[in-house]
Amino acid sequence: MAETGTVAVDTGGGGGKAGRADSKEPQPRSVRVVLMALMIAMLLAMLDNMIVGTAMPTIVGDLGGLEHLSWVVTAYTLATAASTPIWGKVGDMYGRKGAFLTSIVIFLIGSGLSGMAQDMNQLIAFRAIQGLGAGGLMVGVMAIIGDLIPPRERGKYQGMMAGVMALAMIGGPLVGGAITDNWGWRWSFYINLPLGLVALVMVTAVLHLPKKRAKGKIDYLGAALLTVGITSIVLMTTWGGSQYAWGSAVIMELGAIGVAALVGFVFVQTKAAEPILPLHIFRSRNFTVMSLIGFITGFVMFGAVLFLPLYQQTVQGANATNSGLLLLPMLLSMMVVSLVAGRVTTNTGKYKVFPLVGSVLMVAGLFLLAQMDTDTSRFTSGVFMAVLGAGMGCLMQITMLVAQNSVEMKDMGVASSSTTLFRTLGSSFGVAIMGALFNNRVHDVMAERAGAVGGKITEQSTQLTPEGLAKLPAMVRDAYLHAVSAGTHSAFLLGSIVAVLSLIAAVFVKEVPLRGAGPAKEAPGSPEAAAPVDAQPVDMAKAATAANATAANGAATADAKPVEGGAAGDAAADGRTVSETV
Repeated sequence: MAETGTVAVDTGGGGGKAGRADSKEPQPRSVRVVLMALMIAMLLAMLDNMIVGTAMPTIVGDLGGLEHLSWVVTAYTLATAASTPIWGKVGDMYGRKGAFLTSIVIFLIGSGLSGMAQDMNQLIAFRAIQGLGAGGLMVGVMAIIGDLIPPRERGKYQGMMAGVMALAMIGGPLVGGAITDNWGWRWSFYINLPLGLVALVMVTAVLHLPKKRAKGKIDYLGAALLTVGITSIVLMTTWGGSQYAWGSAVIMELGAIGVAALVGFVFVQTKAAEPILPLHIFRSRNFTVMSLIGFITGFVMFGAVLFLPLYQQTVQGANATNSGLLLLPMLLSMMVVSLVAGRVTTNTGKYKVFPLVGSVLMVAGLFLLAQMDTDTSRFTSGVFMAVLGAGMGCLMQITMLVAQNSVEMKDMGVASSSTTLFRTLGSSFGVAIMGALFNNRVHDVMAERAGAVGGKITEQSTQLTPEGLAKLPAMVRDAYLHAVSAGTHSAFLLGSIVAVLSLIAAVFVKEVPLRGAGPAKEAPGSPEAAAPVDAQPVDMAKAATAANATAANGAATADAKPVEGGAAGDAAADGRTVSETV
């Protein structure tokens, strides 16, 4: 690999002379600037749908095409999900910085074009371009942090990531409404441009990572099969129970295509020289367990984000304008607990307790939310949400942290993209399955309490606007409130049952020491032992070369191959091998 510069942070490969090759002054400010740029990029990816969702009624009023409304969101989601694993592999093969900058540029191009769209078809196409870039933003952020910050130190930044997520969910609808009302809906896309340019400039100027040039070629067949498989599965879960019945031919065909494509993808991965998703990473028990927990966390979280505001607006009479604020107890709890979990992980190096405690709290929070009825106060529901938020705070970033710690450095991008993909797929299944259960329950209760009138009211849609609800007769309105309450109960009860799988999986997490940034074990009294390693900048290219040389001279066997790059520095420094660190 060619050298492009140094970054003033121990990347995990500093366990030995390789990590202290440079004698330049440390540049912690540069690292903070890079992290700030990464947080801006992460905010862009998460904030976009929240802002655009608020502007959708105005967009439809201007461009028309109400029948294509759902595709504005679906095109973005599909492109993001399908491109996520590809971005991770491209970063691993050809360099993280270039892939990340490219994804920012594509996202900004898509944002600018979306703002200039003249009809709904153009907007859908440009949103797909925007989604392609968004797929690389999240993966790039996680993988670059994985390159720069050793797992032992990475916990410090969990609170920052959770804070960005909370800020996007709370502030998105508010910002979207303000922008649309004052500047017009086009600025809900244009607002990405200045923020994205700031992130682009900061990353270009400050982030220095080694360039890579892989000998193999991208597995295009695998990428195509994975794209078809993910697209089919997401469309099936998006359309099922809404635009098409679950037993319809369209849904069945999508399911069959998705399964066939994914089976073909797995077969191709066993033959490809540079697989998009190397199957060997699933040999790590921790990685597989964290992928499952991430899927369940996505299933639960996005289901909660969908149904909690609906319940509070309909049953508790909350104001829909400030819908983001309705989730404040859950999001604040998630942010605070994530910050505490990160600090504890950094200080102790222990993390198994968090998947266990987090899963217990998640099950408990969902079960409590399932007990809400038409008489539940906002304070009580807020306490229940805080319990769920605490559980997710223990899980959200720990899953990424442990997954990254379970693979070799050369697979950091793939690990990051796979964890993100499983969480995305979990959210698609969660919204679809919990939504179907909710809708069926609402229909049943309305038919029971309001007879034929209730069935007609919910025939077209189970979700009424506050204005439409106010126009209903008192008896029918009361029936609808009970129906929504019953539907919410069923959805969250299902969520609590699914969350039990997370608790079972957490039991199998193995407490593998996190690779840290501390000095290697040197002979007492040696100059190296006295050198302040943590304060030295690390040249990643030199560190990787030295680490590989150390590993090559060691006693590793074919079954216990030393980790490459930054991970190898740690493994070689204390004699550990991949079988011990993974």
